[in-house]
Amino acid sequence: MQLNKGSLSSINKKENLQLPVKTDQPEKVLQFGTGVLLRGLPDYFIDKANKQGVFNGRVVVVKSTDKGDTDAYARQDNLYTLCMQDHKTKEYIVNAAISRVLSAATEWETILKCAENPEMEIIISNTTEVGITLSEDDVHAAPPKSFPGKLLAFLLHRYKHGGKGMVIVPTELIVNNGNKLKDIVLELAARNKLDKDFIHWLGKANYFCNSLVDRIVPGALPSAAHAAVEKELGYKDELMIMSEVYALWAIEADDPKVKEILSFEKTDNGVVIVPDINVFRELKLRLLNGTHTLSCGMAYLAGFDTVKEAMSDPAMEGFISTLMRSELVPAITDIYIREDAALRFTSSVLDRFRNPYIEHRWISITMQYTSKMKARVVPILQKHYQRSQDVPALMALGFATYLLFMRNSEQVTDDHAAVLKEKWQRLEPAVLVKDVLSDVSLWGTDLTALKGFAHMVTVMLGALLNEGVKGLLQRVSGELSEM
Repeated sequence: MQLNKGSLSSINKKENLQLPVKTDQPEKVLQFGTGVLLRGLPDYFIDKANKQGVFNGRVVVVKSTDKGDTDAYARQDNLYTLCMQDHKTKEYIVNAAISRVLSAATEWETILKCAENPEMEIIISNTTEVGITLSEDDVHAAPPKSFPGKLLAFLLHRYKHGGKGMVIVPTELIVNNGNKLKDIVLELAARNKLDKDFIHWLGKANYFCNSLVDRIVPGALPSAAHAAVEKELGYKDELMIMSEVYALWAIEADDPKVKEILSFEKTDNGVVIVPDINVFRELKLRLLNGTHTLSCGMAYLAGFDTVKEAMSDPAMEGFISTLMRSELVPAITDIYIREDAALRFTSSVLDRFRNPYIEHRWISITMQYTSKMKARVVPILQKHYQRSQDVPALMALGFATYLLFMRNSEQVTDDHAAVLKEKWQRLEPAVLVKDVLSDVSLWGTDLTALKGFAHMVTVMLGALLNEGVKGLLQRVSGELSEM
């Protein structure tokens, strides 16, 4: 039996299985992105509110890339199962938040038509860190190339049809994502020489909210686990995904109207709407994502497939926990983030990393490795040097393993992969380190200006090449245990 609207009534009721009550609520949200993070977090909160009769709205999903198809969504009437599990909880949720999945390439006019719907008041997105960038774009193209271009075209269509402003909540993991997106959209409007009245409406009538999402959503279950869940639940589901139980969506807004429109926040404490999300962002971006980014190259090259597998290895677990407690926590502690709060968050993150039910693959964490290093690691490296001139050896090791990982572009999904591979072919390791770390186009700053850092990265890279990743990891683990 395939999961779809027609089969819902035939699914056996279970205590830990939530089924939708209604699947015909009006469309209130436009979502740019089909990724598992959006399905596992914002769409989860929306579906939960719908089940409680609070938000009463569904999501139109815009598929912006050419990868994959939407056939599975059509076969399942956009229903999918979210499997949430940790040490205490095991829960299955059939999510009915999505109403339609539309392709920007072939259904752009249909997408623009959604702008005419007065009930559609919210736009959310997750287009990765490289999605919110300014590039030349024609807002009148069908469709525009970039996400900001598509968003601008949608809002222009809404304005022309007399629509009110919208609440726009990007979830891309960059600092001040809402502010940055607004600046880019306004700049694109100016470059496209759009009407001044529209540009005024764009900046004043719409709410661009900074936001932060925090939930580990690896996506599809391993084939054996997928088959076991289908057998347990009694239906086939091609779109089934897994996530941890923990969930946070921190949204920055101080206007009561925003809270009123985002009414799904009433049904889950994981949705937090506050005037300033900086503390939430710094804790998560630096301690969880920063740790992932500094560890992923080493873990993958050491032969660990998943995060939980790495956390069961004493040497790798020792590197990760010591990196967090000894280097990252001191770097982010300030008048806003107390050390005890940062250490508590660190402990909770380590527990989440150890979750035996989550298959979070290191190779997926390495995607767009360079941009993640810039956004997640460089700021905390700079904060470290503002507080101390001691060289952060474990951060340097993280940088060295990043460089080593980028040597073989076959395994890399990164916009800078070809450039870095070419450097490896042309330069000796010591020269390579200096060349890459001094590249302002990569990092926004010259990292060789940080006292002793380039030298330490060079030493670590040499050790990785001479001893192997596992060999160096074992040696570092022994040294850490003696500290």
